[in-house]
Amino acid sequence: MLFRWDWLRPQLTAPIVPTLGPIHPDALTVDLFEDTLRAADTRDFLPYDKDRRWGGRKDERVLRSDLVHQPERTFIPTLTRRGRGTVKVFAYGPCDSVDEAAELAAKLAAAHDVINARVVRPLGPGTAHPRGTRIQLKDFSAGPCPAPDGPVRPVTDWPTAVQEAFASFAQAMAADGLAFLHTQMQAGQCGPVLAAAIENRIVGAIGPMEVRPDAIGRPQLMPQYFAVLPETRGQGLGRLLWRAAMHWGQAHGAAYQLLQTEVGGPCDRLCQAEGLASLGYTHTTPA
Repeated sequence: MLFRWDWLRPQLTAPIVPTLGPIHPDALTVDLFEDTLRAADTRDFLPYDKDRRWGGRKDERVLRSDLVHQPERTFIPTLTRRGRGTVKVFAYGPCDSVDEAAELAAKLAAAHDVINARVVRPLGPGTAHPRGTRIQLKDFSAGPCPAPDGPVRPVTDWPTAVQEAFASFAQAMAADGLAFLHTQMQAGQCGPVLAAAIENRIVGAIGPMEVRPDAIGRPQLMPQYFAVLPETRGQGLGRLLWRAAMHWGQAHGAAYQLLQTEVGGPCDRLCQAEGLASLGYTHTTPA
């Protein structure tokens, strides 16, 4: 075992694990960090990796030989070749260690011939004036999630003309991942997608809807792509889609869902209004 839990656990101000993303606090153990090192050697997906559903090989991996693990700080660097390539250093420890983490990120980016170098810092839920990304928890045991009353249903339940409109919607919202989602839908490689339609035109969607076990076997509603056309925002369609997704997750046995939302953004405000719990933040800065 490489990691000492008595060193690492006090530094985990937010439940984020390199290459895996947010983790339910109940599942946050030293074994998850050890598993990421084994996956770095095989390039395979871990059984509970949220990205496993897309198939292929795991792109982001831990640079295990460049780890820094000390009583008061732990730096875990990762490498991805997507785009022009990125090195991230997850900096667990005091704020005065950020410069050291940035130096390591820049050094590793040069060594691996990639363009981007980043430092990712987890921040506690009590952080004043947070920036970056909020980690949010939807606990399905907290209360019922009734089906909303509105023009939302699975894409495949809409008339054919509406279903065919999904392609143009997906292209318009490509920046939000909907074009990628559409390719997965066409290949039959993902769960259902919920869509909102007005006058036979799809104007919003959330999906895919899938429940998979986490690292300790608890059923987790997986993260979704979520978008509403800009010209139709402000009509409550995002809230309808969100509530329909939560109804689906609860009805299909999910115990919880974890989300990452941009602090102060529309999804962040929606999740806060819907009563989700904040588990902390991640703040990413260029090295």
